[in-house]
Amino acid sequence: MSLMEMAVRRATGEDVDALSSVMAEALMAQPMGVWLVPDVAERAVVLRRWAQLVLLQGLEHGRVDTTDDRAAVAVWYARLEPPPPAAAWVYDLDRLLGPHAARFALLHACVDGLRPHRPHHQLAHVAVRPGHGDAVQALLAAHHQTLDLAGLPSCAEYSGDRPGDGLLAEVGYQPRSPILLAPGGPVLWRMWRPQPCDEQPCRSAGGGLPRRVRLHRNVTPFLGRVIPTASPRSP
Repeated sequence: MSLMEMAVRRATGEDVDALSSVMAEALMAQPMGVWLVPDVAERAVVLRRWAQLVLLQGLEHGRVDTTDDRAAVAVWYARLEPPPPAAAWVYDLDRLLGPHAARFALLHACVDGLRPHRPHHQLAHVAVRPGHGDAVQALLAAHHQTLDLAGLPSCAEYSGDRPGDGLLAEVGYQPRSPILLAPGGPVLWRMWRPQPCDEQPCRSAGGGLPRRVRLHRNVTPFLGRVIPTASPRSP
């Protein structure tokens, strides 16, 4: 079966439980998941609660795609205008995650503050069960086809040391400068997929992405909120 023949559909509220497990299990195996929830005894429960929140937000404000077997999930947002600030998440994060909320809030604040300035779609979250790479490729191929017809670029984030490898790079995303999470967090790379008819202007303008930043170590979480301070660095 080809990628485009694989059954891709919009997710509904009935899919949240199954897809939150897919997201949490994928994050459990990544350094980002370990950093977000250092307590191994609580990690699975906390990541699943966060995944449920992410999916519910995506269903309400964006688009959540999955396959009939629920082996993969992708959460998309159309960023044609400036989105609401990540601070809108703070109350829900604190309510659901308790003492673990601060690092999640920091992550959301970083991604929120460093989005591209030009209209685009944001691949906010993508996850797949082991051994089902075709399913997630089908999800992305379906949405990328829509973006290409509309002439829109897209962005995503990649957590790891080799942004030029892996699924996002395979489907046309190019690494830009990293977000260096502190204290002691993993590197979060911003990835950019230019629109086909505008690749050269995207390169010359940096794809609309801000310059590289390092989040200061004096980032202060308090009362479930995070206030980041970023300083520009050369590309």
